Amino acid sequence: MEFNDLVKERYSVRSYKPDPVENEKLERVLEAFRLAPTACNLQPFKVIVIKTMGREEELRRIYKRDWFVQPPYVVAVCALPGESWVRKWDGWNSWQVDATIAMDHLILAAANEGLGTCWIAAFDPAAAREVLGLPEGVVPVAFTPLGYPADSAPAKKRRPLADLVRRDRW
Repeated sequence: MEFNDLVKERYSVRSYKPDPVENEKLERVLEAFRLAPTACNLQPFKVIVIKTMGREEELRRIYKRDWFVQPPYVVAVCALPGESWVRKWDGWNSWQVDATIAMDHLILAAANEGLGTCWIAAFDPAAAREVLGLPEGVVPVAFTPLGYPADSAPAKKRRPLADLVRRDRW
């Protein structure tokens, strides 16, 4: 799909079919995650692909919506702050930005494959740590269901470009 069309058509899916996702599609989505740009190309993150079948109740501890566990997969993006680039002038750490860029690549690649996603940051981090068995130093950043949409895209509501863009100075 042409990129501008992809960006316009991608939406947050909140209803999924239980249909299996072809392994080739899943691998292309994960490859887009891997290829995402990061500060100094350090890639301070991991992705966890979780099969939902049989784990629905456990996964609902992380995010309580029923549609979260409808598709065959839930994907977790986790950051490794200790492995990321740190700006020397003020100590700013790139891990959150790096992980979210990779997640964005993943959700756009999924849409390109005809798959649905919904970026979820409103999850229970303590439950996520426990359910996924995350070791110390690993931070859950975002989740998304991954599967075929059972709904259709609502009209996008976005602010006008003129409200968001500044030229040359604030």
